[in-house]
Amino acid sequence: MSGVWFFRNNGVMQLVENPQAEGSEARQGSKRKVLVYLPTGEVVNSYTFLERILIGLGWERYYEGDPDLYQFHKHCSIDLISLPRDFSKFSSVNMYDIVMKNPNVFHVRQVSVS
Repeated sequence: MSGVWFFRNNGVMQLVENPQAEGSEARQGSKRKVLVYLPTGEVVNSYTFLERILIGLGWERYYEGDPDLYQFHKHCSIDLISLPRDFSKFSSVNMYDIVMKNPNVFHVRQVSVS
């Protein structure tokens, strides 16, 4: 379980799993995380772009399993990348999973939201 703990006005603590949905962006300086493809410095902003990169790195689409997931696997390993089908739900947890399975290719950066 991950998220941010907030103290409410009534003194009760509450775990917020998606703090942006609670309007905490202003409290956090309006920052968000993005996945960056290091060889070109481009921000991954769609699954189409991400899929092209992953296929070039030897990953293949994995069509078995949960239809709500977009998955990739490598024949030479047991690694599986599972992403939410809806790109708007692509989170920092998913980004770090990709970084860990593709070292020196991707990086997660925090950027200011204007």
